[in-house]
Amino acid sequence: MAWAGDPRLAATPEAAEYLEAAFTPGAQLGTVYDDPTTPVVVTGIEELTTIRVPSGRLVVDAPWHDDEVYDYERGLPTPHPRELAVRIPPGTYRVDIAWSAGPYEFMGEHFDGVARAATRLCVSDAPVAGWETGLSVHEDIDRLQPGEEPRFFSDANVGCFADAGAWTALSAPFRTFADGVPAPRDTERLADGSERLRDEAHQADLVTFVAESGGVVWLGRTKTGDVAAIVVTSGLPGAKA
Repeated sequence: MAWAGDPRLAATPEAAEYLEAAFTPGAQLGTVYDDPTTPVVVTGIEELTTIRVPSGRLVVDAPWHDDEVYDYERGLPTPHPRELAVRIPPGTYRVDIAWSAGPYEFMGEHFDGVARAATRLCVSDAPVAGWETGLSVHEDIDRLQPGEEPRFFSDANVGCFADAGAWTALSAPFRTFADGVPAPRDTERLADGSERLRDEAHQADLVTFVAESGGVVWLGRTKTGDVAAIVVTSGLPGAKA
C-alpha cells in the first residue's frame, strides 16, 4: 500500500518544490531578493561528513542555547533537546550540504551570493515520494495550530544532528562556558565552520551545521512511508497545519 501521510504535516507545494530542487544541481530555487531577473541556482552538493546514530533516535536542535549560560550559572536544568519522534535504523549516515548562488550588487560592490540552501542527513538513496515536517517527541500533532511550523531555534545560528542516546556526552563540550563564552572544545573541524564530535563510549556522533536562527526539519518519505532523508532549511515556505 502506498504511503499517505497526515495532511496536517504535509509540505505545501512551494516547500516541496524547494526541497526537491535544493538537492538538484542547476535547479532554480527562486530569485535574488529585490531582483526578480537574477535566479538563485543550486551550484552543487557537498558531502560534509558521516554521523553514527546507534540508538536510531535523532536530535535535531541547537547544540546549546544562549539562555543556557544563565541556567548553568544559576544551577538550573537546561531544556530537553528536540529529539525527533520518528525513528531511523541504527547506522552510519552521510550528511550533505546543498549550495546555491545568486549574484547581487550592494552599494556598488558585487557579491557572489553563495549560501547554504539546505542540510541533509541521508537515511537511504530511495526516491522521496513526499515531504512532511518532523515533529519532536514532545509535540502533539493534535495541538498544531493552522500555519504553525514546528522548528528548533538557535540564537547562535548553529544546529546539529546528534544521536539522542548519547546526547548528554555529545553536547557537554558545547555547553561548557567560561565567563559566559563557550569554552574551547576538542572537535573535528569540517567545511563551512561545521564540527563533528565523537563519543567512542557510545560509538555515536554529533555534527553541527549553519542554521540561521534555527530551522524547520523535514522528513522525506518513500512511497512505502520509510524515511529516506531528514532535511533542515531556514526561510522557505512552511508546512500546512
